[in-house]
Amino acid sequence: MSSTRDVVELVDQLPGTARTDHGRYTRLRVAGRTFGYLWEPTVTVGLKQTLAEQHALVAMRPDVFEVQFTAGGFGWVVAHLRHVERDELAELVFEAWRLSAPADLLEERGEVLPT
Repeated sequence: MSSTRDVVELVDQLPGTARTDHGRYTRLRVAGRTFGYLWEPTVTVGLKQTLAEQHALVAMRPDVFEVQFTAGGFGWVVAHLRHVERDELAELVFEAWRLSAPADLLEERGEVLPT
């Protein structure tokens, strides 16, 4: 089981990230590009994924993941954090970050997942 605090801790381990509080939600960005949204009241996070991953997550576990929206060839998913283990959340956050991070940050981080 994960929490919104887990999301913050994972995001803060990745280079170039910033969190912006917008009252009802927090925007997660890397180098000025949004890769996620965190909603503390509902204990959910919306993360950028590939379309294939979006479809796979929702199809496999519709009680945990839901389609948020599709934009620019990417499928965003909402994850209900109470049903996601931290190691899986780390992979989801990392993939969302990777899909938005510039090449220099990708090279700097490599394939090292946040913990």
